Amino acid sequence: MSEEAQAHRAAVLEELNRAGRETSAVTVMFHTAVAERRGLGATETKTLDLLQRNGPLTAKELAQHSGLAPASVTGLVDRLEQKGYVRRVKHPTDKRRVLVEVRPEKMHELAPVYADWAREVAELCEEFTTEELETVIRFFRGSNERQLRAAARLSES
Repeated sequence: MSEEAQAHRAAVLEELNRAGRETSAVTVMFHTAVAERRGLGATETKTLDLLQRNGPLTAKELAQHSGLAPASVTGLVDRLEQKGYVRRVKHPTDKRRVLVEVRPEKMHELAPVYADWAREVAELCEEFTTEELETVIRFFRGSNERQLRAAARLSES
């Protein structure tokens, strides 16, 4: 790679890092605002999203998917259950285990809060080709996997 190409790549990587940090910050701000609107914590809203995407999970699976310490998950589920967003149900094949599932009737209350943001994202996607969007998806997935592993390492410490 030429010196010019190396310098350009370094500048792009620096800008990518800056944009990633900015994305992280605005994501936290957005989800904090959503959470406050519904009387939830940001971790609670992200846990609800996790359960919606993955379906019912055990507390151990929630800890694995979220990177949270298992002890933290118990209190988190207790709070979500108390607020009416989740319920604990018996595991269909192992009655000793308990699953945490969302209560769809309560989740419908969150939909309007996200509608404006969903419209904005749909508009943004129109600016990109399908191939560009596939590249963004590949980057997000790789980044997410690595960040989840980093969170798990922090929880183990």
